[in-house]
Amino acid sequence: MNVRFLAALFSLVLAWPALPAWADSTASPVTGDANVQATISSDNQAVAAEGLSYALSDFKRAQAGSNREVDGSYQGYGYFLGADGYDLSLIATNDFAVLYIDAGKAAQFGIDLQSSTSAGDLVALVRAIDNANASGGAQIDESLPVYVTADTTYAQAGLVFRFNVQGEKGSYDFVATEAGTDPTESASGQAVRFTHGAFAQVVDANEANILAQPSRLDQLASFLSRIDYSPLWVTLKTTFTSIVFIFILGLAAAYFTLRISPRARDIFDAIFTIPMVLPPTVCGFLLLLALGNNTTLGRWFIDIGFPLIFSWPATVIAAVVVAFPLMYRSARGAFEALDPNMLDAARTLGWSNGRIFFKLMLPLAWSNIASGTVLAFARALGEFGATLFLAGNYLGITRTIPIAIYFEWMNGNTDVAIFWTVIILIFSFIVILFINLWGRRATRYKQGAVEE
Repeated sequence: MNVRFLAALFSLVLAWPALPAWADSTASPVTGDANVQATISSDNQAVAAEGLSYALSDFKRAQAGSNREVDGSYQGYGYFLGADGYDLSLIATNDFAVLYIDAGKAAQFGIDLQSSTSAGDLVALVRAIDNANASGGAQIDESLPVYVTADTTYAQAGLVFRFNVQGEKGSYDFVATEAGTDPTESASGQAVRFTHGAFAQVVDANEANILAQPSRLDQLASFLSRIDYSPLWVTLKTTFTSIVFIFILGLAAAYFTLRISPRARDIFDAIFTIPMVLPPTVCGFLLLLALGNNTTLGRWFIDIGFPLIFSWPATVIAAVVVAFPLMYRSARGAFEALDPNMLDAARTLGWSNGRIFFKLMLPLAWSNIASGTVLAFARALGEFGATLFLAGNYLGITRTIPIAIYFEWMNGNTDVAIFWTVIILIFSFIVILFINLWGRRATRYKQGAVEE
């Protein structure tokens, strides 16, 4: 019996190194040294600090990982690192972050993870470059606990982190529960929200390619040279084309409603005005149902070689539908404000309806019609929901400025989204200024006519 007990104990001792490294993780979180003066490359790909023998280069940030099987089995919530992996990985959650550094690199540059100063310098360096690449995403602030390790398998808060795991397609970082289940599933009782992952190579400070920060003027010139201006041209082409249809259809609809009975007028007025009160996404959805490729009308356009859905003409249709009510209401209000006795007098003189419209109604109502045209132009310029539903997001074809703002922000390109927002603000300012100047001119004209 004693022999068997000793043999079992001896086997356990031999097997001890093979036990998971996460079996006893009692490390304390590290606070980055606020005194570390990090110098970040102009391309945000490298960072170094005075007094540190190492630097970080080839930085990469992933806003989200994936939760799927790798090499035929579930490994956990993972980040793909590429073919060779990285020397340094940071996986951040809402509650804490785990920072891994390759043990060989740590030894090479004398990074003592047991020293709060040495580990703190590393955390400060990672925090600096990670926040510089956040682009509106989550940041590693000083209040977030960061656990630093050189173990390729590490456990914290019921989660098991595995770094530089080799698969058939390359290296991965994985996070799973201790039972090997999905850490993002609430049913596990340990649901975790991962904010992002960050990865870099650890290199000698003298070898790091820290590009000097250019001047603000050079930064602006470089930024403007990288911008794809196709959304501007698509927007202007769509808006100027649609305003032609809006102007003609709005005047025709306003004139038509004045010549029908009051009961019919109420019905048609509701039909012509309803796009103005419906959400743009609802308008886009209804247009998609009416003109989709599976509808009779949609198939007819395809058969004649003029498909509408997800094409540039679809952007025009969407803009016309949502902006038409503004033109219609302005024109109708202008026509209704005309003196009916004057119109009747013109008819007694033998004027035709067409002559009365072009020679009398249109010139007298032109001030309000012009304002309605400008408002419709602005509405078409800023159309988003219906256009995205009906035309989609195709660069150089259907991507207008509002759609570009949304997708650039979603992709983390906050600076590009801000640029297009400024462009829209400039256009809006010009439109409002034009309306104010036109209204003041029309008021002076009317006052002068009254005085005479």
